[in-house]
Amino acid sequence: MSIKNRLTMMSFLQFFVWGAWLITIGTYCFNAKGWTGAQFGAIFSTLGLSSLFMPAITGIIADKWLNAEKLYGILHIFYGIILLYVPKVNDPDTLYYVIFGAMICYMPTISLSNSIAYTILKNNKFDVVKVFPPIRVWGTVGFIVAMWITNIFSSPTPPQIVKELGLSVGNTLSGFTGSPIYANQFYIAAVMAIVLGIYSFTLPKCPPQKTISNESSFIEQLGLTAFKLFGSYKMALFFIFSMFLGGALQLTNMYGDTFLNDFAKIPEYKNSFVVEYSTIIMSISQISETLFILAIPFFLKRFGIKQVMLFSMIAWVLRFGLFAYGDPAGGLWMIILSCIVYGMAFDFFNISGSLFVETTTDPKIRSSAQGLFMMMTNGFGAYLGSKISGYVIDNYYTQGDVKDWHNIWLSFTIYSLIIAIAFAIMFKHKHDPKALENITH
Repeated sequence: MSIKNRLTMMSFLQFFVWGAWLITIGTYCFNAKGWTGAQFGAIFSTLGLSSLFMPAITGIIADKWLNAEKLYGILHIFYGIILLYVPKVNDPDTLYYVIFGAMICYMPTISLSNSIAYTILKNNKFDVVKVFPPIRVWGTVGFIVAMWITNIFSSPTPPQIVKELGLSVGNTLSGFTGSPIYANQFYIAAVMAIVLGIYSFTLPKCPPQKTISNESSFIEQLGLTAFKLFGSYKMALFFIFSMFLGGALQLTNMYGDTFLNDFAKIPEYKNSFVVEYSTIIMSISQISETLFILAIPFFLKRFGIKQVMLFSMIAWVLRFGLFAYGDPAGGLWMIILSCIVYGMAFDFFNISGSLFVETTTDPKIRSSAQGLFMMMTNGFGAYLGSKISGYVIDNYYTQGDVKDWHNIWLSFTIYSLIIAIAFAIMFKHKHDPKALENITH
């Protein structure tokens, strides 16, 4: 198998083992377990919490002591083993620590997979800028395939899993026939994670580069020198807005599939395609991602970084607003369109934000600045978005086991609209096509 094909397989599996459960764990917690929004919010917040420190720690380990591909494999094997235990947990407080352990293992592998790919491609004289993007796209494909497999093969529930969940054999969870809320999602992810972990040991060696000296301060080793960028008003604003947008991203990951599944509680929608194949519907969002990535160079050249980031924020307003008024019948087009605009909402800010950091920071701290950008979005933003949204939904939009999804999505819409307006007014950045020319071509 060629180097590019081997890395493509790694990228595919990297996001397959996440996509198998990330979008559907909310439905599992709410409908299979009957837990509250606050309990689920705490569980989901472990993604952000682990992102605050694990990528930096594993980066140091791979840089100084252990081959990156070996560390990557070890982390995925432990991740898979932990996921195998998830279906046996019936207490939300226990599951918090179990998922936290899984995220401690998984979240740093995202950046490690990129580093491994870069190293192997460079060592084999490939043009990284040209070759890597098509490899990375297969990661999104892996995420989509995992969602489809989870949706299709999680029902009917095997008797053994039904028994473990305390349900009567022959019944589906909460009456949601065909919905991807079964424990199978964790088994699928676990098995493939262990396979990926073993596979990674067959990849070309990526030995420590030892770019961090023993004399470096602890702050420098953790890549925290970029925090001095908060001394700049413009950069501080950018990172704060990054945190707010990171919170918005978690809202759709957390509640999108649960929202579609809950239409089963309305008799006229109970047997609709949206309820039966909610995860497949949600996968349109990831398909949209791959398409909008291709449009980014045009938009950046035509409108500039600030406008592209603003387009992303407007897309978040549409994402939530369309969900608020969509339904499986006459409003199905709104649900579909919401999934389509997700590609713009997600890609435009993440990529344009990364380019903003690349073109406005000192090369000496550029890597640290990129790490800070990810920390604010996937770390602080994800953590706060998960915790706060769970509390708000429990206390203001839930009666018994019924959630007021219309007003939940409207509140998220207003949140996104306020961010977009504030960003348009407060964030000043002049479009400089020359600054982007060497990056986007």
